[in-house]
Amino acid sequence: MPDIASLMLEAPPYRLRPLLPDDATALHRLVNDWEVVRMLSRLPFPYPRDLADEWIASTLSLHRAKEGCHFAILDDQDRLMGCVGLRIETLPNIGRVGILGYWVGRPYWGQGVASLTAARVARWAFANLDITRLRATVAEDNIASARVLGHIGFTQIGTDKQMFVARGTEYPVQVFEMTRSQLEAPAEPDPAASAVRRLVLVSAAALINNDGDILLARRPEGKSMAGLWEFPGGKVEPGETPEAALVRELEEELGLDVSRACLAPFTFASHAYSTFNLLMPLYLCRRWSGIPTPREGQTLAWVSPKDLHTYAMPEADLPFVPLLQELL
Repeated sequence: MPDIASLMLEAPPYRLRPLLPDDATALHRLVNDWEVVRMLSRLPFPYPRDLADEWIASTLSLHRAKEGCHFAILDDQDRLMGCVGLRIETLPNIGRVGILGYWVGRPYWGQGVASLTAARVARWAFANLDITRLRATVAEDNIASARVLGHIGFTQIGTDKQMFVARGTEYPVQVFEMTRSQLEAPAEPDPAASAVRRLVLVSAAALINNDGDILLARRPEGKSMAGLWEFPGGKVEPGETPEAALVRELEEELGLDVSRACLAPFTFASHAYSTFNLLMPLYLCRRWSGIPTPREGQTLAWVSPKDLHTYAMPEADLPFVPLLQELL
């Protein structure tokens, strides 16, 4: 999880940053409003001023424990408008799930603040946190919040009941969920895309160091399948051979000089994604010049073959894992 001090997300025209102790006064003023509090399950009404200080301190503790991230929503004059964030829970048979939550002060309702900022945090979370999906619950009478979740890609998966402290009772809630594929799905599928599927050729390398570990790269935010770990490589351009493309990609992405003689063909994967077919040869590489350096915002990790299965990967990369484990 990224260092909280370095977190600053842009959601134009708004900005998101970690909550600070100095935010407590403005936070208390905005959230101590019945129309806001009654939609938030854990908050009492009236909302005592000292709870604002305690909650801000708790968000910092959650981040240090890698159990959550919370942000202040700021306008172009750095005024607090509300909060958005998530806590991380581990659910049986599902794994780590981000539980998304947000609220916006009444003066800022109707401006699309929640949709823009919640979508921004969703993209950031899938790219930077080890989670399998996002979930959110909204009170049955919170129609506006349900619309926000639907707008940014969540789907309702069920209903439940939840204790709402301010209301003093359990109240029906709708349960929403979003996976990485839902986040990246086009709003309106292109009928032509399903009729004519293009073939994309990608070369990848299993870079193996002297300890027998394999280099994985985590796709950065802004790319498709952000947050997933993959074997380094890239698309083969027109006129290139797979080997030449891999030599070029490893230099551009990692600053490595790899000669063709160091690339040993190993296996290949063929996978049908929703809008294209992928063909990906995998090469083994044990010799190179330079130190792997992330040049495109990716995160790098040297991983023991036995631990490869613990890293979330694109579907096309998964068949490589047992073959490499058997080899190494």
